[in-house]
Amino acid sequence: MSAADWTLAWLWLAVIASGLYHGINPGMGWPLAVSAGLMQRSSRALVAALGPLAIGHLLAMLLVILPFALLVALVDWQRPIRISASLLVICFGLYRLIDRRHPKALARIPPTQLGLWSFAVAIAHGAALMLVPIYLGLCREADADTGHAAARALIDVNLTMAVLVSIVHASAMIAAGGCLAWLVYRYLGLKFVSRSWFNLDTVWAASLVLVGAVALAFGLEA
Repeated sequence: MSAADWTLAWLWLAVIASGLYHGINPGMGWPLAVSAGLMQRSSRALVAALGPLAIGHLLAMLLVILPFALLVALVDWQRPIRISASLLVICFGLYRLIDRRHPKALARIPPTQLGLWSFAVAIAHGAALMLVPIYLGLCREADADTGHAAARALIDVNLTMAVLVSIVHASAMIAAGGCLAWLVYRYLGLKFVSRSWFNLDTVWAASLVLVGAVALAFGLEA
């Protein structure tokens, strides 16, 4: 494999790792799937709850990434776009480190509306922002061999890539969360959750700052 191939492979691994990270975070919703299974006393209810959670998370990814897909089509502005995106990720990470409160609006969304809840949580936590620098890197690698073709072709390629990145991330997220939900429902029980509840918000916010800083450094060197 060439150096470019290895770079692209690492970028995809980063997308998957980010999804797995979201999946194991209870704040992204897998305890609600456990709750659905226990309330209906059916493992099918647990599995059914994962669908809306995945769809809501996927829509949040697309809402954030698709505008960047369109912006990257402006070839002459790629460097400012990457720098601006990096600064956006850093600022949001710092905001989450300073203000750790969960938006009150999330508490008004009933767990029965899992798709809407998952979408709102992913937006509030800046879930898709972690993918923005990674996504821009994917586009850069994908476009390198085409020599920056016409704007319309770039738009088509980047929109496709944006959707693919979002699907891969959301799939990894729901796979990790679904496995945890199944283990708690089937074997560990709710006492495990109450005794070992973990919140990754601080780690997540620090990760946003770190990823944004790394992306900014690469953007300034470009």
